[in-house]
Amino acid sequence: MWTYWDTDDWSVLPPQLNRRFNPAFNMASIRQALNEAVERVRMPAPTRLRDLIRQIRAARTAAEERTVVNKECAYIRSTFREEDSVWRCRNIAKLLYIHMLGYPAHFGQLECLKLIASPRFTDKRIGYLGAMLLLDERQDVHLLITNCLKQDLNNSTQFIIGIALCTLGAIASPEMARDLASEVERLMKSPNAYIRKKAALCAFRIIRRVPELMEMFLPATRSLLSEKNHGVLITGVTLITEMCENSVDTLNHFKKIVPNLVRILKNLILAGYSPEHDVSGVSDPFLQVKILRLLRILGRNDVDASEAMNDILAQVATNTETSKNVGNTILYETVLSIMDIKSESGLRVLAVNILGRFLLNNDKNIRYVALNTLLKTVYVDTSAVQRHRSTILECLKDPDVSIRRRAMELSFALVNSNNIRNMIKELLLFLEKADPEFKAQCSSNIVMSAERYSPNKRWHLETLFKVLVAAGNYVRDDVVACTIQLISETQPQQGYAVNALWHALERDTFDKQPLAQVATWCIGEYGDLLLYSPPPEDVEAPVNLTEDDVIDVYQRLLWSPQNTVVTKQYTLLSLTKLSTRFQRGNEKIRQIIDTFGSNLHIELQQRGIEFSQLFRKYDHLRPALLERMPPMETARPQANGIIGLVNGEQDIEEDKPVETATTPASDSSALLDLLGSSELSVPALVTSPGAVNNSTAGNNDLLDLLGGLDLSPPAGTTGNGIEEVVSPLGVMGGNEGIFSPTSTGNFLVDGLLTAPIQNEVPSVSVLDKAGLKINFKMERPLDTPDLLVINMTAGNSTGIPLTDFRFEAAVPRTFQLQMLPPSSTVISPSGQVTQVLKVSNMNSGNLRMRLRISYTGDSGPVLEQTEVNNFPTIGSQ
Repeated sequence: MWTYWDTDDWSVLPPQLNRRFNPAFNMASIRQALNEAVERVRMPAPTRLRDLIRQIRAARTAAEERTVVNKECAYIRSTFREEDSVWRCRNIAKLLYIHMLGYPAHFGQLECLKLIASPRFTDKRIGYLGAMLLLDERQDVHLLITNCLKQDLNNSTQFIIGIALCTLGAIASPEMARDLASEVERLMKSPNAYIRKKAALCAFRIIRRVPELMEMFLPATRSLLSEKNHGVLITGVTLITEMCENSVDTLNHFKKIVPNLVRILKNLILAGYSPEHDVSGVSDPFLQVKILRLLRILGRNDVDASEAMNDILAQVATNTETSKNVGNTILYETVLSIMDIKSESGLRVLAVNILGRFLLNNDKNIRYVALNTLLKTVYVDTSAVQRHRSTILECLKDPDVSIRRRAMELSFALVNSNNIRNMIKELLLFLEKADPEFKAQCSSNIVMSAERYSPNKRWHLETLFKVLVAAGNYVRDDVVACTIQLISETQPQQGYAVNALWHALERDTFDKQPLAQVATWCIGEYGDLLLYSPPPEDVEAPVNLTEDDVIDVYQRLLWSPQNTVVTKQYTLLSLTKLSTRFQRGNEKIRQIIDTFGSNLHIELQQRGIEFSQLFRKYDHLRPALLERMPPMETARPQANGIIGLVNGEQDIEEDKPVETATTPASDSSALLDLLGSSELSVPALVTSPGAVNNSTAGNNDLLDLLGGLDLSPPAGTTGNGIEEVVSPLGVMGGNEGIFSPTSTGNFLVDGLLTAPIQNEVPSVSVLDKAGLKINFKMERPLDTPDLLVINMTAGNSTGIPLTDFRFEAAVPRTFQLQMLPPSSTVISPSGQVTQVLKVSNMNSGNLRMRLRISYTGDSGPVLEQTEVNNFPTIGSQ
């Protein structure tokens, strides 16, 4: 009988074998109990965990794996039905593995509680692990574990207390945290360092779940900084960091510990804390990083605290070993701390130089981190970053796409009036070889930088032409409009422009539609300069160029199936204009245009029919209708309409004038989307300066926004709120303007010029919140008494740059509002952004203006709305 006894677990013996608790103890009962125990022991043992893992890994298909798992789950369920199961611990371990594979294991929750209630440590360990994996706040079983945790938190064994604290930190609900917070606070004062460390980590999790319990742990947390034990000290620093990030009062409370942190950090870098925590020759790098991060939080916007830590930050930056990656980690955290606190200028230069050394590192991750950090700090100390400009430009050639992207963004942030030529030269080389995903953003940023810092018009035009050639079809539409506008307003360079674009048009332009559009527009306007005027000296002169050569190139463009419809519209309009620029060849031009009268595309067909009429019925009007356009102005005046808009770019990252077209009827909800939406995650559609909304039907949201202002369009205006501009082709039934290359409407010509300023009107403070201050400084022109010029100034008093800044305004229909593009969309720390607003018809009553300001700060997107009603009353004098 005893030969079958092969277990070490004596708990399988029935209670009748215990003589002390069984008064009916006798040999018969012993014999019966032993027989029952032997039969139970002879039952086959369940599959071990390692055997189950082998079986699952040996499964060739998902179906075989499910079969193995389902079979084992069925066996585990059957063993759970036995109240005194011997193999509960092993079954729970297998069930946890099955849970990690993604199969349901909720039926083992109660069994975990039974293991937690067991006096054996091995059972408790598996039980608590199962509780952390299988339980959550939505389960009723979650409430039953609170008493077990409270008992184990008062256990005499430190390891049982430790696993109870780990479980509490992992699964604590707000109710459980409130019930057991006092126990955790008591254990933080325990003489056992192991328990203090576990209790501090548990308090860290509790504070994240229930921040109002923070005050309870403050006294015990302060004492953790005097610990000699590494684990207790690092958990104490982590706990204080979490408290300071969640509460301003707690942050002010812990500012007095800055000298203690400085002393600990000095001991680490000079004497070493403990040899067992040395990593690659660096003493306790994990603790150093934690302390540096806490110092950064405590020193932010605090001059005294920053002054106390300046010296130690300089020592860390100069004494840390850089040959190992662990030293680079500490240096990176040091740089972040230096740039975030009120540090000295020399210390900031040292931090930027560290990032410059990172750029020379062979490790791609270190180079990426350096570029990313320089991009954040370039607005703090631009001159220090400029010293590493050549290294940053070299990163544009890196094979890693992430590094190239960050290097491109940082390069544009470094462009200024002093280095514009060299920087744009390098960026154009990058644009030529860049991946398609970079071309659109890079080309637009080059255009924006050239417009802001160009030394002269000739260089500006050359740069735009190079962008059109290098970026091809990836050029955005706003670049086309910007180039056309620049050529139109730069009369001395029009001869150079038409010659340069003709040579570009002669080559293969099928993959460069924007270039073809700009070239055909320019040749259509200034074709006479191409053929009959001497070319500029520094431009390649056309050899024996005749009118037929130009027409042949146009015919090739119009007949090519690879050209888009928009390009053909530009080309057809340009060819029609050439009939008045050329001295002969009108008959060939007329024949080409006539062929488009039966084109399958309705836009081209309509243009073909209308333009054909100019050669027949209205031939006497053709020279006047197709005469050269006057120079286009950067800003567009607004007719009597609803509202004057806002930032002039469709892309918020760009800051350039664009050609303005009347708003098509299909965009009737654009203004409502712009001013009525409060969502910052999805950018609203922004129209160009001077564009206005469509009819007021259904504009209830806008009326609510403007506080009941009368926004109905006046008589004599079109449905979109703009005075109707009669097209010269309107007599033939056309619905498009003669200068419109597409179906978006007429190009308006700006007739509003800035008049001399007579006197100033008192300034108005519009907004002063969260470090952003906006003021209106108002002036009145001398010869326009009903015009008010408002100079908007947005200042940033925070320590971080405010990006994606957008300023939007709305006025009643009795006024006309014109907004010029802002000076920038980024407000650097202690910097400003300016924008000019012009309000006409000031004699019609008191001015009211509804404003919407959006930007991205340290905490994410911010949206502010306000109304200005305290404008000074201005009458004619």
